[in-house]
Amino acid sequence: MGKMHGRTRRVNIFLFRAGLIALALAPLLFIEDLLAHVGAHFTGAIRGVMITGQWHVVALNIGIFLAFLLPLSFRQKARWGERGIVVAFFVSLFIEMYGIPLSLLIASRFVPLPSVDNDPHLPIAVSYELFGVDFDLTMTMIYGTVLMVFGTILIIIGWVTLYRGVNGGDEGTLVTGGIYSVTRNPQYLGFIIVILGWLVGWPTPLTVLLASILIIMYIRLCKLEERELEQDKVHGLQRYRHDVPLLV
Repeated sequence: MGKMHGRTRRVNIFLFRAGLIALALAPLLFIEDLLAHVGAHFTGAIRGVMITGQWHVVALNIGIFLAFLLPLSFRQKARWGERGIVVAFFVSLFIEMYGIPLSLLIASRFVPLPSVDNDPHLPIAVSYELFGVDFDLTMTMIYGTVLMVFGTILIIIGWVTLYRGVNGGDEGTLVTGGIYSVTRNPQYLGFIIVILGWLVGWPTPLTVLLASILIIMYIRLCKLEERELEQDKVHGLQRYRHDVPLLV
């Protein structure tokens, strides 16, 4: 029975990894759009179609995404220093996107390129109006949205699984079922994917810097929390670490 369970777990881990690889390789289907999208943001070439001064949209998005901090009470006590970096990322991101896109304006001074108004390499895939603001999405931005949705689903599933496992088991019991059978840190993984989704949609020098800091920080936190569990001598931890990957 144990061997069968172990085989099933390995198959599930393989399928989970394969799905993530397929998701990561999806931009190859629109690689020209992706490269033009990143280039336009890094050089400030999109300055002609930037959304600016929409502070109600800034405030709304900051409020929604800071709500991610609520279910991110993983297994240990809150670390408000790290969460401060999360707050800084989202505040700067949405101010850049809908308030004052400072880094794009600065970049455009050094690389005077035409705006994407007449750029055939950045076709708009979806246009819509929300809160009185017109939004245009390229295929790359839609892909970033897919990443954010997928990451959010991982966070929710991880939180629900952890909540049920902790409340349904003995104190100190390690949750290893459900989504935790294919990744030891589904919530951290989900949050990293959400960050990558925003980075894909709005790839500026500032967001690249902050996103890199956040991703490194959360990988370190994964390892830190497991060392704390090891110090608490949680039963089955070593076997679990051997069988299931840290993230992917």
